[in-house]
Amino acid sequence: MLKDKIILITGAAGGIGWATAEYCAQQGARLALADYDQEAGETAANMLQEKGYEAIFLHTDVTSAEQVEKMITATVDHYGQLDGAFNNAGIEPPPVHAADILEKDFDRVMNTNLKGVWLCLKYQLKQMVGQEHGAIVNNASVSGLVGAPRLAGYAASKHGVIGLTKSAALEYTRYGIRINAVCPAVIRTPMVERILTITPQLGEKLVAGNPSRRLGEPHEVGALVAWLLSSAASFVNGSAIPVDGAYSAQ
Repeated sequence: MLKDKIILITGAAGGIGWATAEYCAQQGARLALADYDQEAGETAANMLQEKGYEAIFLHTDVTSAEQVEKMITATVDHYGQLDGAFNNAGIEPPPVHAADILEKDFDRVMNTNLKGVWLCLKYQLKQMVGQEHGAIVNNASVSGLVGAPRLAGYAASKHGVIGLTKSAALEYTRYGIRINAVCPAVIRTPMVERILTITPQLGEKLVAGNPSRRLGEPHEVGALVAWLLSSAASFVNGSAIPVDGAYSAQ
């Protein structure tokens, strides 16, 4: 499905990013893995290489225009082009009521989740316009589709990602570029597992609140991302697709 396609993934060292990298590699993609955590990112790339897949690691802070531009340049210098990208890097702030959000926490989540996606889009699109082809998937959240009590800043950033996705899709479809977003509910990533180990009652509450009565798995998001990056999704553009066990359908 992705044989010999050059795919860039940010936030690739763990969770959804890592699951997507594994899935894309199994589909034949040649990968550029980017992450803020250098040690974890290098480990991820090495793990894929040991399995016989092609992958490089690029240490990148997506809030820095200079580093994002270097990330794209390094990918193209190594592979020759950029066929697809999954803009996955993001953070979640501490849960507090909207009036109690600290300004520094609001700025941090916006810089990473929204500005970071925009910067990645900016330089990916500059490369893809010249190629006259490309597919981009942005990781939003079910919190970009519905309200999220005590996570107002996070929800605002993810609503912004969806608005950015739809607007850019309209602008760049004439260049043969598709841009979509995925909107996961709570996914059983290592970070979530750590939180649930400390507060198991939270896990029970999250499961009870989802119509499917379970949490999502990283590979369930990764499989959708890989499909959206492939030619099988050639007429899917400007969409924000829930991966949420029907949570947003309530």
